[in-house]
Amino acid sequence: MESWTSDSDEDFEWGSDDEVVDEGTRHSSVPPSGPSQLPIPTHEAITGQCDKACGEGPSRPSLVRDFIVMGFKEDMVVKAIEENGEGDTEAILETLLTYKAIEKAPSDHDSSPNYCSLPSDNENTDEDISDMDGFEDEEFTEDLSEKDRKLLILVEMGFPTDKASSAIDRCGPNASLLELADSIHAAQMAEESDCHLRESPISGSSEEGTYIYNSQRGRKRRYPEETNCKRKRLLSDNESMIFLPKPMVGFSLPNQRMTIANRKIPEAAIGPPYFYYENVALAPKGAWETISRFLYDIEPEFVDSKFFCAAARKRGYVHNLPIHNRFPLRPTPPKTIQEVFPMTKKWWPSWDSRRQFNCLQTCVASAKLTERIRTELEKYGDPPPERIQKYVLDECRRWNLVWVGRHKLAPLEPDEIEMLLGFPRDHTRGGGISRINRYKSLGNSFQVDTVAYHLSVLKDMFPNGITVLSLFSGIGGAEVALHQLGIHLKTVVSVEISDVNRSILKSWWEQTNQTGELIDLFDVQELNGDKLEQMINTFGGFDLVIGGSPCNNLSGSNRYSRDGLEGKHSYLFYDYFRILDLVKCIMGKNF
Repeated sequence: MESWTSDSDEDFEWGSDDEVVDEGTRHSSVPPSGPSQLPIPTHEAITGQCDKACGEGPSRPSLVRDFIVMGFKEDMVVKAIEENGEGDTEAILETLLTYKAIEKAPSDHDSSPNYCSLPSDNENTDEDISDMDGFEDEEFTEDLSEKDRKLLILVEMGFPTDKASSAIDRCGPNASLLELADSIHAAQMAEESDCHLRESPISGSSEEGTYIYNSQRGRKRRYPEETNCKRKRLLSDNESMIFLPKPMVGFSLPNQRMTIANRKIPEAAIGPPYFYYENVALAPKGAWETISRFLYDIEPEFVDSKFFCAAARKRGYVHNLPIHNRFPLRPTPPKTIQEVFPMTKKWWPSWDSRRQFNCLQTCVASAKLTERIRTELEKYGDPPPERIQKYVLDECRRWNLVWVGRHKLAPLEPDEIEMLLGFPRDHTRGGGISRINRYKSLGNSFQVDTVAYHLSVLKDMFPNGITVLSLFSGIGGAEVALHQLGIHLKTVVSVEISDVNRSILKSWWEQTNQTGELIDLFDVQELNGDKLEQMINTFGGFDLVIGGSPCNNLSGSNRYSRDGLEGKHSYLFYDYFRILDLVKCIMGKNF
């Protein structure tokens, strides 16, 4: 119990989407083996899997492109593939490096595309091992360890020595050279990219309650020529930026007059299937640029759930859904603490000005903390000194405490959090699920009313029901939202690694007498093209691919592992994209 409760700042280590609140382990979707052993994929590497799934073998144009992006000439790549066959990428790479070592291939790589982020061979000359032309000699390589051999090859390819060594340590000495190159590429993207989130004001209209979302689609990333022998990622003056609106209202709100954003969906992203991806809004710099770039350059929609309920929850959503003709769930939930818990008015002190809760957490304040607050308040009259008021209010905001008696504060109960998040009463109760696990599961879930507002456009589009691929399903926030909208769930393929969360979703499915089929899968990383194609052929395709990957390494209060999308939990975003792209590819081939 001590690991889930706290009464001091030093003990509070849970992730958060701002400086006050926390998120914990997003959907508990980390595989037991530990994803830190795997390289972070590049966009080209992931889409290459889709190319492979859509053909009888590796797609030759895709394979050629992958090596061209690494800086090799196209004619030499084609020749190396002809010599080694398409199935042995390691042998192809070794052959290309041999060509370069004996100067059969040019070294300037003029054909490398502008957006290539891998260093070229004529860069990093101060770190290159220029006197190692014979490093492919068998006697020399036999004396080297596998790690040293790969390190020399990576350096010969133009990667900085320290980056190459770190990639080998990160991925392991048995990782292929292509995996190591991809890992270095991803690390450079995370470390050197200057893309970041900025807060941007919203221009208010002349009418109260009207907001305009100021945002424009930027151009694709460009990297200027550099002559300082180091590959730095410098943003051009016209670099695309992603802004956080303030207030965080998205493209529209229920019952509000707003100027809808001029939103254009790229051709590659047009459904079917429709997709919907969610994560914390206040992520490290560059994270939402990367998410947007992988998800077909679609602009995120940033929304704070305080406009839908009595608790804040700042989230970004990337989706290809229409944004017109949305409608909210009825009845609309109360939007202030006093409306949600009218019985607290009797005890609520005048100096506590809170009207809404902060983001709901995966853990709660301890009885030790609430007793200490009561003791401090009882020492003084009403109102207490300002320093005591500040101390109490800081703890109230941090832990979302409510007044339940004179000088008595208490944390929210799980059923109260269920109500705030839009879930039915007792959604997480029973079936051997502990109170601690209820808090954890709820803290990692969707806010149902917010998500339902975005998904409401699907009701008229699928009058006979919908087939859903639900990734990182958690406790079924998406399924509950669709059900409450009156959209029949024909088939739901749910992928969730937490036994507790899967049990909660199964129980809800049975309790609500769903007539469709629920298919329960364990791990997104085990969902490959063969399984997807089999399901798509069985169900006739997916209408919606929805999910929110772990936010552990993105959350604001994660002081120790806020590593962005390179983090061992949040890197699972790339599995969301991988699966979505495979679904789109397979459906495009078969339908």
